[in-house]
Amino acid sequence: MDPDGVIDAAMRAIRDWDGAHVLDIGCGTGYHLPYFAERARGVVGVEPHAALASVARARVRDLPNVEVRTGVAQSLPVADASVEVAHARWAYFFGPGCEPGLAELERVMRRGGVAFVIDNDATRSTFGRWFRRFLPSYDPVAVERFWSRQGFARRPLDMRWRFERREDFEAVVRIEFSAAIAQEVIASHEGLEVDYAVNLWWREY
Repeated sequence: MDPDGVIDAAMRAIRDWDGAHVLDIGCGTGYHLPYFAERARGVVGVEPHAALASVARARVRDLPNVEVRTGVAQSLPVADASVEVAHARWAYFFGPGCEPGLAELERVMRRGGVAFVIDNDATRSTFGRWFRRFLPSYDPVAVERFWSRQGFARRPLDMRWRFERREDFEAVVRIEFSAAIAQEVIASHEGLEVDYAVNLWWREY
């Protein structure tokens, strides 16, 4: 996923996290936590699923500036005005319906802090075409209007998937989509790369 670091470079161009307090919302198994910890003063990962949070804690157990807390975006287990950079990558903030989490961002963000939300751009790219096939009810125009109303700016980005083995590509496709759609994708797409468009939504508080 994004072997060229397109997403991280775009975030850093907007707001660097050197010496900052970083909050990773929906951190999962903690994949991004060590990366943030390299430059941040402190990093808190929040994950609602206890099993994933446990894996994340194991991943960062030797990093003194990282903590993983079990919690949800709608009730973030962090103090008021304590976050300078918030990050949510394919986690909770998918447009209409995420207002409780946005209210929590209002509470926890420091003045001058920036929140980043990364989500699919379903209007373009090979992956976007697959995504629309998988979720035909998804309305990307409505989602974009929602984020604009919330005061977020949009930066469209082009990244890619790159695999070393066809077996890995097929395994990831089966994770991402239903069995029927996954089979269609595997049968129709050759090679080990997929072009993938995303939206980087961001807001300064």
